[in-house]
Amino acid sequence: MEMETLKDLFIDQLEDIYYAENQIVDALPKMIEAASSSELKEAFEKHLDETKGQIERLEKVFDILDLEPEKKKCEAIEGIIDEGEELIEMKDEIDPDVLDAGLIASAQRVEHYEIAVYGTIRRFAKRIGEEEAADLLTQNLDQEYDADQKLTRIAEDTVNKEAAE
Repeated sequence: MEMETLKDLFIDQLEDIYYAENQIVDALPKMIEAASSSELKEAFEKHLDETKGQIERLEKVFDILDLEPEKKKCEAIEGIIDEGEELIEMKDEIDPDVLDAGLIASAQRVEHYEIAVYGTIRRFAKRIGEEEAADLLTQNLDQEYDADQKLTRIAEDTVNKEAAE
């Protein structure tokens, strides 16, 4: 794909986050299974459902642009997910509370990546006059902020305290 306009860059980034969200849908069930905190499991389950909805909104954005949804491999999200999976592979050697703290850290890396991408492409959408797309992307961005804040609360209120004992 040629990258000559802001719209080209917008589409490139849209394909990137579409790939990333699909990878996250594959990774979250492993995190749910590995987590020992019921509150953390519940947060991951909720975010899995939200992520599926985010994918649907991304597909609507592609539709608004009159494009077929395409995924562009995202090395960044692959690396972040790989680090989380390494932690999960060590779960038999790690205290469950420490594992939960690590899972939160890994999940927040994902959330921060998504926040960065959604914030950027939402601005791109507005700049190129795609207000409906921007509104859909704002919904995804808001969910990512909420998920990050919920993970922070779980970490601060229980998981990190238990992991430190």
